[in-house]
Amino acid sequence: MRKYDAIIGGFKADCAEWRAVINPATEEVVGEYPVCSQEQLDKAVAVANDAFVSWSKTPDKTRVDALNAMADFVEANAEELANLLTQEQGKPLKGVGSEFELQGCIGWLRATAGMSLPVKTLEDSDERLALLYRKPVGVVASVTPWNWPLMIAIWHIAPAIRVGCTVVIKPASNTPLSTLRMIEILNEALPSGVLNIVTGDVGHQLPSHPGIDKVVFTGSTPVGKKVMANAAEGLKRITLELGGNDAGIVLPDANISEIAEGLFWGGFINNGQTCGALKRLYVHESQYQEVCEALTAIATNMPMGNGLDENNIFGPIQNKNQFNLVRELVDDAKAQGGRILCGGEPLEGKGYFYPLTLVADVTDGMRIVDEEQFGPALPIIKYSDVDDAIKRANSSDMGLGGSVWSSDIDKAREIACQIESGTVWINNHGPVFPHIPFGGVKSSGIGVEFGIEGLEEYTTMQSMHIPK
Repeated sequence: MRKYDAIIGGFKADCAEWRAVINPATEEVVGEYPVCSQEQLDKAVAVANDAFVSWSKTPDKTRVDALNAMADFVEANAEELANLLTQEQGKPLKGVGSEFELQGCIGWLRATAGMSLPVKTLEDSDERLALLYRKPVGVVASVTPWNWPLMIAIWHIAPAIRVGCTVVIKPASNTPLSTLRMIEILNEALPSGVLNIVTGDVGHQLPSHPGIDKVVFTGSTPVGKKVMANAAEGLKRITLELGGNDAGIVLPDANISEIAEGLFWGGFINNGQTCGALKRLYVHESQYQEVCEALTAIATNMPMGNGLDENNIFGPIQNKNQFNLVRELVDDAKAQGGRILCGGEPLEGKGYFYPLTLVADVTDGMRIVDEEQFGPALPIIKYSDVDDAIKRANSSDMGLGGSVWSSDIDKAREIACQIESGTVWINNHGPVFPHIPFGGVKSSGIGVEFGIEGLEEYTTMQSMHIPK
């Protein structure tokens, strides 16, 4: 059984304790990750600070070349990483699975390499020249989740490296192996100390560590609040991309046959284990039955099983706790009169397999509507008045994403502007791009990722005044 190493200062760390990682499809051990010590955490932060002194001063081209080299290394090792990712996370190799995630990593690295933050001229008058510089913030602590472990790691790492920061990353304990291996690979393209990784319980101390200047965290809202509290003592800069309970509103004029596939994948991408997935679907009463039938026809024809079998489009839920939560929310909906259109009961045998589940005849106030299920269960909610649907969509404490589905784009835009979310899609749900900012409002986060605005989150501003 392979043991995967922490990387500190460009070298493998010698750890005394190891923990197993379970394949959610088989419940067998995939490999082991190291339990880093306090001394090793302190060393990782220290070498990142040392490396920052020189890395922050490197020419712009050096950092661009490094990101492109990182992309080359990921591409060369994509097959290994995708197989390891499928084994520890559960997602299929094919389709919108591990190979897709690796392509996302490569694309994001190259896209970020192409971004820049040039000096801005704020004033050029007879009295003065005023300039605005963007300077790297320092050492970044990256804390990543288990749903898209590699791609989200790249979302954190790429902009930090691009602007001249150094990084200490702590991956989720459910899916650390592929990230450990990827960081080992990426170090081939970087000076020692620029990119470090620690695992184990000690990693939870990163947000409060005095040697950290910025924390970027992707995960649940409750954990995000703890991260924010821990970072507050040192007044560290933070970017938090937290939970979502995204609502989609299907307007009465929507062509259901044209949007059904988009609705389905909006809700079930990555087996529903995506912060920005469609979690609540509001459908006008005039088309409610048609939508229920269309989604059921798609869901019941999707093969589910071990992700290493290329015939499977869906895999298991990643871990037992999440599996139990999805089952609990569906059972609660059934007890309150929810109508199961498909799925609704765990699959027999080994693995955390819960079938694609559609629940009709539910309403606000039920747990499956009010809470983030983060799994393969989608509630379909009937409405009669569009203004009421908007109000219900906005009733959540979360505000990551939302969507409006209509044949009338102008009408859809009018409704979309009323949705309280950081991102709103029209006639699709969930796609993100490296050049378009993404972030949440309300309890779904602070700050943004992606685009120039996301790049700026890893910098501090310095205004320069030059009299003439």
